[in-house]
Amino acid sequence: MKHRHRMPFGVERQANGALRFRLWAPAAHRVDLCLETATKETLLPMEKEEDGWFSLLTARAEPGALYRYRIDGDQRVPDPASRFQPRDVHGPSQVIEPEAWEWTDADWRGRPWEEAVIYELHVGSFTEIGTFAGVKQHLAELAELGITAIELMPVADFPGRRNWGYDGVLPFAPDSRYGRPEDLKDLVQSAHARGIMVFLDVVYNHFGPEGNYLHLYAPQFFTDRHHTPWGVAINFDGEDSATVRDFFIHNALYWLEEYHLDGLRFDAVHAIIDDSQPDILQDIAKSVAHGPAASRRLHMVLENEHNQARYLERDFALCPHCYVAQWNDDIHHTLHVLTTGETGGYYEDYADAPVQRLGRCLAEGFAYQGEPSRYRHGAARGEPSRELPVTAFVSFLQNHDQIGNRAMGERITRLASEESIRAAMAILLLAPSPPLLFMGQEWGATQPFLFFCDFGPELAAAVTEGRRKEFARFPEFNDADARARIPDPNDEKTFAMSCLDHAASLTEAAQAWRRFHQEMLTLRAREIVPRLRGLRPGGTDYEPLGAEALRVHWRLGDGSYLTLLANLGSKPVSGIAKPCGKLLTAVPAHRENRFSGQLPAWSVWWFLEPSS
Repeated sequence: MKHRHRMPFGVERQANGALRFRLWAPAAHRVDLCLETATKETLLPMEKEEDGWFSLLTARAEPGALYRYRIDGDQRVPDPASRFQPRDVHGPSQVIEPEAWEWTDADWRGRPWEEAVIYELHVGSFTEIGTFAGVKQHLAELAELGITAIELMPVADFPGRRNWGYDGVLPFAPDSRYGRPEDLKDLVQSAHARGIMVFLDVVYNHFGPEGNYLHLYAPQFFTDRHHTPWGVAINFDGEDSATVRDFFIHNALYWLEEYHLDGLRFDAVHAIIDDSQPDILQDIAKSVAHGPAASRRLHMVLENEHNQARYLERDFALCPHCYVAQWNDDIHHTLHVLTTGETGGYYEDYADAPVQRLGRCLAEGFAYQGEPSRYRHGAARGEPSRELPVTAFVSFLQNHDQIGNRAMGERITRLASEESIRAAMAILLLAPSPPLLFMGQEWGATQPFLFFCDFGPELAAAVTEGRRKEFARFPEFNDADARARIPDPNDEKTFAMSCLDHAASLTEAAQAWRRFHQEMLTLRAREIVPRLRGLRPGGTDYEPLGAEALRVHWRLGDGSYLTLLANLGSKPVSGIAKPCGKLLTAVPAHRENRFSGQLPAWSVWWFLEPSS
């Protein structure tokens, strides 16, 4: 089987075998195609079309050829729709023939969303070799753990040898540091062979600060009418925005069709500013629904600080109109407050009644559904989410942001007790909402995951200074000497500290953590997942049991009832009525395997009452 996504830009093979090169360059008067070899450059003038397009049909290039575009007889630039950059973002693009790859997963149709157990990883730091092939080597152990989906942090081509991926500038080209396009395709079909879905994190809210040449020949890609944390916004709703919108719609379709991915996670969509109707997120969702999602299961997930429930709405058959789920920062923040005691920064919004907020997250999705946020100076945050199924919210105790956006990149294992972490994970791994683990979490990894990049000298200095200034408002980094201890993002040692040490997973303590996660996920797959299909909004309720304990009750899709009792404090709670149904598990394990009305410190109890 072969997969190709055809695009109106970039390089496409025509029926007669010739290659069509096409570039949108409305600010250019002339564009030449530059074919490069080790010994010479061949310049071929491109034909100017209407609306800022330039194109050329030629038989003088073949798959593997290196090329660039020359703008107005001067600056040479890579193809913004390049499928591969063998010499990084400033080098030439390479012609890739997608149909040269023979897929072997023709029978794969994906997995239902309710089966999702997501494992987020960074390709470059997940293994010692830092490649797609390196990830492939660990698929068997992830499947054995109970993982059903891996989520790759962004792989679009970024400048330098290392980066989180959110500074990508060529969104169609997997970064050469991780391997060639065929290496990513091999990873995807190898994952499918083990029953694992593959999701990709994509960034549509900005381009990175180095290697983006669009300003030179297509400034219409950007607008100063809107502003983002990275500067001027991408032009999704102004004059000439139709081509910009098509660029990103095709990018989403490209990853799903040409790489046979199972879903996308859209980074920080609250920073995508689009006043048009339908907006770009709705247009992308519609294009996917009418395209690749018509023949197989695909899952589109948002990160959205605004908690906009409208994007997650379902039809009567519970099919999402647009997006299947959102990362639920609220549940992370409540659990972080409960396990660590930290209440600074955005955690101040969860410092009062964190158990009440946790219960609301577990039963209704968002903790903030329109209430004022103290951290945001009283601004209202969120939309009502009670009318959504709880499977529309991805839950986690750790992810790349919540670790790496700390000055020292500490994981939760450096901030909270083992018993509190175990209790929090016993909740997340068995609750109906799909859980997400961050790489190494399953064995209790303690090494940091720091912010790292590899920019050119001038930009690197500015990034390092900016990173340290960012933490100046925190008391522990008030003075310059303290800030100087914050690791330099551009220092290779910062990256090295963040690379997973898989040898650490072999210790007795690490293996005990792994067994705990595996046991919880096995129980989830056996007792919870089969009952999630058809789960409807409502039918859930929660009740705080004092300041640190709670009860949550769900009616599942098959009519059975699931009940959680949890004490997230250091003192026991007594006088608790036993729920109906059988005891599924207790954490920590209770020697008599029965509930006596008391919740010991940091304990979690799960009960299931099957439908009659």
